[in-house]
Amino acid sequence: MYALLLCSLCVAAIAIDRFIFYRRAQKGIMVFLQSLPEITKKPLEDAMEVCERETNAAGFIAVSGLKAAEDNTDVKLALDTAYASAAMQLRAKLNYLSMIVTLSPLLGLLGTIAGMIQSFNIFSLQAGQPLAITGGIGEALIATATGLCVAIFALLIHTYFAQQLDKILNDLDRAASIVLSSVCKGNEGAVDAT
Repeated sequence: MYALLLCSLCVAAIAIDRFIFYRRAQKGIMVFLQSLPEITKKPLEDAMEVCERETNAAGFIAVSGLKAAEDNTDVKLALDTAYASAAMQLRAKLNYLSMIVTLSPLLGLLGTIAGMIQSFNIFSLQAGQPLAITGGIGEALIATATGLCVAIFALLIHTYFAQQLDKILNDLDRAASIVLSSVCKGNEGAVDAT
């Protein structure tokens, strides 16, 4: 039962951490994405300055791409690297939730088996005392129910954050596409001018 309590505390801690992190990563992201095509039409230094003020994940992606364009390095590689870094940070700790979803029912089952073993030990030692047996069975059922409750709680939290992760990654893809297309158009214009 202590292991299940620890699992439920871990789920709560991860949920709070990820909620704060995802909220920060999404703050103002839609407004920024809508204005990003106009921002990227500005000179690189001005566009970078505007993007650096953004605290959301799309701002991080945009700055990486614009900085690579300013440094005349591979913009696509810079965007891919920034995307991978952001995705890794967004996915952090979600595997632990997935593990708890699987582990909690198993721990509950282990508690059930321990309770049943205790019941049968009492049954063999104190035959004819049904009340002594029911204590072990009750413990077994409580362990199973607790394991399932922790697993359900963890599954709900994991599903919510997996959905948020998909939404943010989609926004990061949009930001990378906007920056890449604007930088490519800028390079074509520079080529035509020469």
